[in-house]
Amino acid sequence: MTAPRPVDTEPEAAVCFALMRQLRPNLATAAEFVARWQRQRAQGYRLLALWQDVRPVALAGYRIQENLVHGRHLYVDDLVTDAPARGAGHGHRLMRALIETAGAEACAKLVLDTPLANSLGQRFYFREGLLATALRFTMPLPDHLPESR
Repeated sequence: MTAPRPVDTEPEAAVCFALMRQLRPNLATAAEFVARWQRQRAQGYRLLALWQDVRPVALAGYRIQENLVHGRHLYVDDLVTDAPARGAGHGHRLMRALIETAGAEACAKLVLDTPLANSLGQRFYFREGLLATALRFTMPLPDHLPESR
């Protein structure tokens, strides 16, 4: 197994589809995933994969951001290890690579969100040294918002 490396080409991204779909089951096809990857890539999104032969066994989607809350930080959008390969240290290796990337990019923090129901993921993040510091609120918006009164 090699060190985690960036996913830079459409064929590589397409190969990552099945693994990403384990985390994001709303993705219907490899073509949809590649198209979304391309759009997000134009906005700074990057994929990092840990490969076993020609197949990814762990995958992270991330971006470098800056805001008033965290300053310059690496935000992890997606983090998944292939279900049959969990427990082999692949997630840990990918997290170490993300932390190294954050350091190389002069980031002050690594930040990610996880669903409240993801207790296994939360245990993993605590073991990796991350702390729960916020609760995120969201609201789906209708297609057309009413005008202010």
